[in-house]
Amino acid sequence: MKIKPFILLSLLFSCGANAAGTVKPNSEKLADDPTRVVTELGITYSDNYDTNYDSWSLTGSIAFDPVRKINIRLNDDQSEWRVGGSWLFDFGIVNFNFGKNEFDNKNTQTNYSVGTFVPLSYFGFEPLGIQIFPTIGYNYNDGEEVCDVNNPTGKCLDNTPTFDDHYMMVPTSNQSGYVGAFALKPLNQKLTLMMATGAAKGTNDYDAWWLFGGVSYKLAEKQTLSTFTYMIDNSYGQEERFGITYKYTFD
Repeated sequence: MKIKPFILLSLLFSCGANAAGTVKPNSEKLADDPTRVVTELGITYSDNYDTNYDSWSLTGSIAFDPVRKINIRLNDDQSEWRVGGSWLFDFGIVNFNFGKNEFDNKNTQTNYSVGTFVPLSYFGFEPLGIQIFPTIGYNYNDGEEVCDVNNPTGKCLDNTPTFDDHYMMVPTSNQSGYVGAFALKPLNQKLTLMMATGAAKGTNDYDAWWLFGGVSYKLAEKQTLSTFTYMIDNSYGQEERFGITYKYTFD
């Protein structure tokens, strides 16, 4: 059964003011800490390694109070977008997102997810100064896959279709759980290393994994510039990209 996004968003922002007095202040968190609840605006340039296709995207967050915010991301041709919300607790942050992604093989994936980041520093665990945020959550996916109509098994194509291919778009859906971790390692007052990895497994033979790495540089008190590279491989397609992001924080 499909998750109703507006119901989860309503629950997400319906309460939470009592937690505001006990959460760690944003001033004590790194700029890329996933548990920060701030209003910020960012712009990202990314380049796809396989196709040399580059794109721009806008990202932003609007904080309603110290514990609740909404998050958005939209690329330049509107083929990829994401909308969601976050609710901060003492032990971590709960995120809900829904959005769409389009892969180079023309497969599309619409994703609904709910999950959490938990800072291990809350439990006094910060080995070698590395801040680790385990993540766990649930995904619901629906989308369309490019399938070969001449194949009696209906096997979907693994590569990008050409003009001569006989193919059709076949609806798919699945549910999955995912686990992973995000980590930050400050090198000095301005430079921070970023790392992430994770995997998902679900119904209808769905599986996924991802790797992410980057460096963030603090330009000024409210401005950061970061470079990153990531790889995603799931049942809908693959992506390998390099990107640069500039972010400005308003509070």
